Amino acid sequence: MFAGKSNHIHPCEVVGLAIVHQYAFALRHGAWRLAATWMSLLMVAMLITLASKLAFIGWGVGYAPLDFTGVSGHAMMAGAVVPLALVSVWPTRSWQARRGVAGIGLVLALLVGISRVVVGAHSWSEVLAGCLLGIMVTAIVVSRYGLPQARPSRSPLAAWCLPVVCLIGLSAVLAASSSFSSHTRITRLPLALAGHALPYTRADMARDFKRRSTTGARAGS
Repeated sequence: MFAGKSNHIHPCEVVGLAIVHQYAFALRHGAWRLAATWMSLLMVAMLITLASKLAFIGWGVGYAPLDFTGVSGHAMMAGAVVPLALVSVWPTRSWQARRGVAGIGLVLALLVGISRVVVGAHSWSEVLAGCLLGIMVTAIVVSRYGLPQARPSRSPLAAWCLPVVCLIGLSAVLAASSSFSSHTRITRLPLALAGHALPYTRADMARDFKRRSTTGARAGS
């Protein structure tokens, strides 16, 4: 979990993705309620993900048997963003075609989660939790509004001004990514609240679990 800066949710990345996909949803005329619902659910999922990480860093809230230290933010974002965003920008006319595109988006989201395990950033349990949380966001939006259909917006504001905003947002993401330390920002708060000098780590969890297992075995013998 603490192998490197890329293992954490980058707030600027979240803002950039939110801006881009808010516009993608707005490409469908009358989809502003869909976009607002999606953004609200995404914020809730982000808070759950962040809370799980803070709880582990500050108080050691995890589950050693499953090597769980918190919800994978990358897997959650992929599950919540990729399927709907892909459908909203892929020009399709039929429900079957949009459903197929959404399926492709789900596969891509799962591949993102698998990649987090491959690079050693997360365990399978953390990726599974992230994927389920993100896909739940997608499922709620689809159940309420259906799959969005991409077509040109009638609003000049959406057609001309929002792409500029998207460009500015993405530029801000790229500019900030080289200097912003999400690791420091994320760990500072729980450490201050818990009164600890160092963050709780995956190695600490494994050590404490082994110690408890050994103590329990001795007590039972």
